[in-house]
Amino acid sequence: MPPKNKGSSKKPAKAKTPTLIDGLTKEEMSKEQLEEHIVRLREQLDREREERNYFQLERDKIHTFWEITDRQLEEVKAQRKNFDKDIEEAEGRHQVEIKVYKQKMKHLLCEHQNMISELKADGLVSTQVMQKEQEELENQFHEDMFTIRVNMQELNSENLIRELELKHSDEITKTKSIWMKQLAEIETKYKKKMDLLPTELDNMRKNATIEREDHWSSHINTLIEDHDKAFSDAHALVNRMQQDLDVSDSLKAQIEELNMKQKEKEKELVRLLQENKSLAEMLSKVVDESAENEKKIKYYATKKDAKERVKKKELDDLKLDHETLEQQFSKLQLERDELYTTFTQNIQKVQRKADLKNTQLERKLKDLTDVLEKTQAQLFSVLSASNMDQTALDGVTKKIEENLDSSNKSIKNLQYKKAQISQARKDLLLTYGAKQRASGVPAEELFVKPFESSLAGKIL
Repeated sequence: MPPKNKGSSKKPAKAKTPTLIDGLTKEEMSKEQLEEHIVRLREQLDREREERNYFQLERDKIHTFWEITDRQLEEVKAQRKNFDKDIEEAEGRHQVEIKVYKQKMKHLLCEHQNMISELKADGLVSTQVMQKEQEELENQFHEDMFTIRVNMQELNSENLIRELELKHSDEITKTKSIWMKQLAEIETKYKKKMDLLPTELDNMRKNATIEREDHWSSHINTLIEDHDKAFSDAHALVNRMQQDLDVSDSLKAQIEELNMKQKEKEKELVRLLQENKSLAEMLSKVVDESAENEKKIKYYATKKDAKERVKKKELDDLKLDHETLEQQFSKLQLERDELYTTFTQNIQKVQRKADLKNTQLERKLKDLTDVLEKTQAQLFSVLSASNMDQTALDGVTKKIEENLDSSNKSIKNLQYKKAQISQARKDLLLTYGAKQRASGVPAEELFVKPFESSLAGKIL
């Protein structure tokens, strides 16, 4: 069978729909139409690009405006929070001021009511006195009328009665007018006083508030000055304590240097004593040898004159050696004596300096303790005299007690260091004396005595 055709098995391709431009396909359009179409497309593309750039710029502007407004909104929120805090604080202060003002108004109203009650009481007393006087006058008039009537009855004269009645009526009218005038004057006087009372009370209140403010401001200034003085005194005390600590450290360093020098001198003294012993042994040997040589010379003198001459020369040489050794021994003794004297003098000088410094330290410690007690008493008196809050008083007293405890601790440390220094010096002198005794120095030449401080025996 013939082979099958491969192309017959493929499916036919779909025909593409041609794009229409102005109702015409690309093949149907001429070159000019295509160029015009391309120009139009380019113009559209340029317009689209311009619009795209414009919209991008607008978008960027809107984004920047949004960020700026967001920042401004956050700033405004922060300002609003600050304003809210300020308003709350102002409201709190305003409430406190209102409370204070209400209390002041209560005090002023109480004083005003007291003044009004006093004035009312004075008015009542004066009216009662006036009423009593008027009643007394009326009683007198009634008595006079009664006496006049009695007299009229006795005399039986109507004219006299009429005259007396007229006189009595005139006197009554006069007295009434006088008392009415007095009452009107008193009423006007007390009305004026009542009108002037509020202004006077306001002036009194203002003067009282000004005086109290001045008093409290002066009192606060004096308290501040007293506290500043107390803290400056405490600071000066601390500086003095630090200076004393520096002095004690310098003393300690000097004592350590002296101890080192003393140890070196002790080593030199031991070395010199050993050399002295060796020289003494050599001298004793030389003396023994010279004695033996003299014996030998005496023994050989009878035998040979030549040997005698040789022996004499040897003896002369030995004598010279002996003299030189004696001179060296005397020099060594002088050096030893000088070392003893200079060493004792140096130790005595150190003792004197240490005594002076210890006495100065003791005086300083006493002065510091006295000053501390005085300042403590002054501070407690100031704190008790000042009308401060209990919490502030407790805080100030705690701080003062802490400062006093620290100063007391530093004083105790100084005393302990001083006792240690004196004890170390005492031990050093005792060891030096023991070494001198061990090296063969007689007890009469031991001039150095151990130093005993007044603070060494105190219990810290």
